[in-house]
Amino acid sequence: MTIEIRPGRTSDLEAIVEIYNHYVRTTPTTFEVTPVQPSDRIGWLEEHSNGGRHRLFVAADERDRIDGWATTSPFRPRAAYATTVESSVYLRPEQVGQGIGTRLYRALFDSIRSEDVERIVAGVTTPNPPSLGLHLRFGFRHVGTFTRVGRKFDRYWDVAWFERPANLPSPRAPAAPEAMAGPRPAVARDDTADGAFPRPR
Repeated sequence: MTIEIRPGRTSDLEAIVEIYNHYVRTTPTTFEVTPVQPSDRIGWLEEHSNGGRHRLFVAADERDRIDGWATTSPFRPRAAYATTVESSVYLRPEQVGQGIGTRLYRALFDSIRSEDVERIVAGVTTPNPPSLGLHLRFGFRHVGTFTRVGRKFDRYWDVAWFERPANLPSPRAPAAPEAMAGPRPAVARDDTADGAFPRPR
């Protein structure tokens, strides 16, 4: 099946929210606990348009069904943080391990290479081996873990933080499946994996 990676648009919003809400309801990947509505995300979509400061890319099949999406978003609101962005990527569960996350990240990071961005950061709720492998493959470095910082599903979760220079070249070799790629750092405590990566703001 042919997958096109392209900038997100208004007509994609319902599918984007559908994918995101799967992780809200069933995983700790996002610390959101209440499903969102498309109307809740209109402003977010406008902020992540191709002409805005931040970016949104989607993976669309030949029927234009959205199988995943990736964004850069503000890291912190204060002005001096403007040259740092936080990246996120979410996939339909059945599409995990097909290389779509790699293609989305490649397009996303290449799109901001000439912008005034110095650092890309990512927070990963652990355990999540697919996400850890994806970030290591793109040159992210584990810089620390906040322990027990979120409570969801009646337990506490750790969040591992990663960073990389924005101008680092993206890997160009054919992607290995997300679930198999890269070593597993010590922050991953078991083999449980969900299919998404850091959360959108």
